[in-house]
Amino acid sequence: MKKMSDVTLTIDGKQIKVPSGTTVMQAAEKAGLSIPALCYDPELSIAGSCRMCVVEIDGMNNLPTSCSTVATEGMVVQTKSKPVIEARKMVLELYLADHPLDCMTCQKNGNCLLQKYAYEYQVKDTPFKENKHRYPIEDNNPFIVRDMDKCINCGKCIRVCDEVQGRNVLQYAYRGYDTKVTTAMDVPLIESECVFCGSCVAVCPTGALLEKKMIGKGQSWEVEKVKTTCPFCGVGCNFDLNVRDGKVIGVTSNPESEVNGRHLCVKGRFGTDYIHHPERITTPLIKKEGVFVEASWDEALDLVSKKFLAMKKEYGNESIGALSSARCTNEENYVMQKFVRAVIGNNNIDHCART
Repeated sequence: MKKMSDVTLTIDGKQIKVPSGTTVMQAAEKAGLSIPALCYDPELSIAGSCRMCVVEIDGMNNLPTSCSTVATEGMVVQTKSKPVIEARKMVLELYLADHPLDCMTCQKNGNCLLQKYAYEYQVKDTPFKENKHRYPIEDNNPFIVRDMDKCINCGKCIRVCDEVQGRNVLQYAYRGYDTKVTTAMDVPLIESECVFCGSCVAVCPTGALLEKKMIGKGQSWEVEKVKTTCPFCGVGCNFDLNVRDGKVIGVTSNPESEVNGRHLCVKGRFGTDYIHHPERITTPLIKKEGVFVEASWDEALDLVSKKFLAMKKEYGNESIGALSSARCTNEENYVMQKFVRAVIGNNNIDHCART
């Protein structure tokens, strides 16, 4: 007996059963069919503004957006019919009418959805000849470069800032051809309420928003991604280290991360430049005759152990305390408090994040 909560539809000749309320795009994804989209994101509200995901549905005169159209019983959908292909090509031509064609030097080259779909549909030029916008590039902050000439007004940065981060820093301004995404009063990000979490960068489908410190250090096919855990606190967020030639050039969020998905704080996303900083201490230092000199780990740990034993013997175990760090994982902080209580023999343990 068929459940009342299921509907059956046909997409590109393939019959699919999905729960009631499922959109056509979600149904297609379940069936392993790909529908192009620039403004759609499963974590965000439906905008239906990019028009790339239009499909043909029997009985409808227009081409509805699959991201916002709910599947119904007996619906017959075509995602690659001639009218659909022509509509998507025209949409791409409209985007290219006001978009720089500098893909060869763009940091997003190879990882840009607009570029991907232009290649897929072989849209090389546009018949719509308009005066392209020439917005100044905003790079007066340490973290994010905004190139609004490459913005397609998909609104994903607006929605992720509002719906996920709860900041509502970005919104549309102006009207018509001059519509653009910007901050309140159109001030730079550095002068706004932005906390530079970088979620807008993570969802941007083009090169409009980029990680500043990664520009020019490698394109997508040159970079190896290594999933790891953020070292800045005990939450356990995951991200991908972007590695080229054995060096970390930056961080990109990973939607498959169990704890945080693709969302990070400013430290997690942009704070890894210390790894290869020339002033970073990578070897233990011990003081000999008033001067710090490099030592082996065994030598340094042996010295610390002897100092602790001498302090306990002379002043008692209550003379020693420990302050743990928010940059450590929960497991490391557990070991620290265990060391203080079981080895030193007191409860003088605190944590810098408690205040």
